[in-house]
Amino acid sequence: MKSMAVIIIRGIYDNLWRILFASGRKTSMQMRKKIVSGTVEYPRVVNDDVCIGCSACANICPVDAIEMVALEEPVSITEDYVKEKRPVFDPLKCMYCFQCHDSCPIFAFYGKPAAIHPRHVGDSDVNVQELLQRPITMKDKKEFDEVVALLDEKAKKLVEDGPQC
Repeated sequence: MKSMAVIIIRGIYDNLWRILFASGRKTSMQMRKKIVSGTVEYPRVVNDDVCIGCSACANICPVDAIEMVALEEPVSITEDYVKEKRPVFDPLKCMYCFQCHDSCPIFAFYGKPAAIHPRHVGDSDVNVQELLQRPITMKDKKEFDEVVALLDEKAKKLVEDGPQC
């Protein structure tokens, strides 16, 4: 019984010390305030300028953390292709497997920074119109077919010629 009282008193002392003097703090006070107030801003995970709206990221996501939402005004990507949807990312559902990033045709087919990245997409100076005119230079036909299977029907027409192995 005496040892239980010692443990309780020690716990009270340690916690009071931690609370009053910020001992053992792992996050900054600025971040703590954001967390407590619910104003933490998530990094940008979708680069709308590079995204072609093909749905590959949403189709491969194992936890449905990506939803394709209709654009108010469709965006012409090429003469034959109009982007009508964009991905909306839910960080609370994401398990950070990065399958969305790896299946993005901009990354998979052309080796350019993907239009989606769960941690932070960053900036990209990719000209999508020019990029889609280039031949696909993937070495692995099986991987190509796996990514194409994720695309919506409209986007499949963009890559129907396949890789130039």
